[in-house]
Amino acid sequence: MTSPRVTSGNAASGPDPAPARLTVGIVSAGRVGSAFGVALERAGHVVFGVAAISDVSVHRARTRLPESRILPVEEVAASSELLILAVPDSELAGLVRGLASAGVVRPGTIVAHTSGANGVAVLAPLTELGARPLAIHPAMTFTGHDEDLARLANACFGITAADEIGYAIAQSLVIEMGGEPVRVAEEHRTLYHAALAHGSNHLVTVIVDAVAALRAALDGPGLLGQQAVDDQPGGLAERLLAPLASAALDNALRRGQSALTGPVARGDADAVAAHLRALDKLDSRLAESYRALSLRTAERVDSDAALIELLEERR
Repeated sequence: MTSPRVTSGNAASGPDPAPARLTVGIVSAGRVGSAFGVALERAGHVVFGVAAISDVSVHRARTRLPESRILPVEEVAASSELLILAVPDSELAGLVRGLASAGVVRPGTIVAHTSGANGVAVLAPLTELGARPLAIHPAMTFTGHDEDLARLANACFGITAADEIGYAIAQSLVIEMGGEPVRVAEEHRTLYHAALAHGSNHLVTVIVDAVAALRAALDGPGLLGQQAVDDQPGGLAERLLAPLASAALDNALRRGQSALTGPVARGDADAVAAHLRALDKLDSRLAESYRALSLRTAERVDSDAALIELLEERR
């Protein structure tokens, strides 16, 4: 087996932690695993085998990694120098226990999972058998389409390892894939994952809710030649919201809290009350979501007491 190349370097150049070309196995060929496989192959590693069960995964493996064999999980694990476990968070611990019980992972194997919520503790059953544990999580959403590969190459990766050699290997692998490695302490993995979920998943909910309200607001006769409002994605409501939402996101990331605008930031209780009445007529759950986010915004900007009292009424 080819071992990762970690040399001591010198005082001027520092260590060279770059892994040698590795024989890579992937479990499973989902959106993330197949994207990892392509990125690692482009970096010169050899993805020899992939575990894929569903028809969709098999198709994705054959399309994205045509030179890789589709094999049972145990065979993939037994022949890997770098084993990527790209299964859902809820399945990871069980997979690790199963591989450890089967004794198929050889000592010295680099075992890396792609879970955001977990560090290396979840890999303990394999670490105890001599594997080198890594957590390499791309802070990116994946769709299963070609854009995944470009997004992976420009993403940050939260990495956690058991020691500095592990961190060096994980850092090198991420850089080879075109990403930016970011060190996340084991005890902070849950907080790290919660922050990413809050900033991405909940953003989708806010946008989809806003689009639904816009569709209702735009319902009825339009201008001459104007596209009719319907429930299909990419329509008039989305085009109306897109520049505003994109600018708000960009401003928030570049300017922080000072990017906040609108009636809550101004302390305009009358406008917010009117918003709540209009939204409540459309969908009471949407109105309550607006209320909760408005209250959090008002607390952030230390808004007018009357506005905060209005927003706290139904807590």
